[in-house]
Amino acid sequence: QVQLVESGGGLVQPGGSLRLSCAASGRIFKINVMGWYRQAPGNERELVATIPSAGTANYADSVKGRFTISRDNAKNTVLMQMNSLKTEDTAVYYCKYAALGTEYWGKGTLVTVSS
Repeated sequence: QVQLVESGGGLVQPGGSLRLSCAASGRIFKINVMGWYRQAPGNERELVATIPSAGTANYADSVKGRFTISRDNAKNTVLMQMNSLKTEDTAVYYCKYAALGTEYWGKGTLVTVSS
């Protein structure tokens, strides 16, 4: 019932930048949390950043100072600006929506950081 569509992934050199976007559609509750998680081969899926509909963002220590998450509640969209990208940022990035004890996930968008 809630669809999440991610975009913005791609190939970038170390030190470069990308912006990820996730648009939610369907039956959206006003009070919710949206964010980004990532998973690289051989690794567990890990939190990157989350932001509630009203409140402050939460970031993984590994991306603090480099990534910025924001949202447009009117558009039900969450954005993440990624700067100073490192090779270890390479992963599939998944958008997440959570409300009232439910979770929905996007299909993911691949970010590859390589020289």
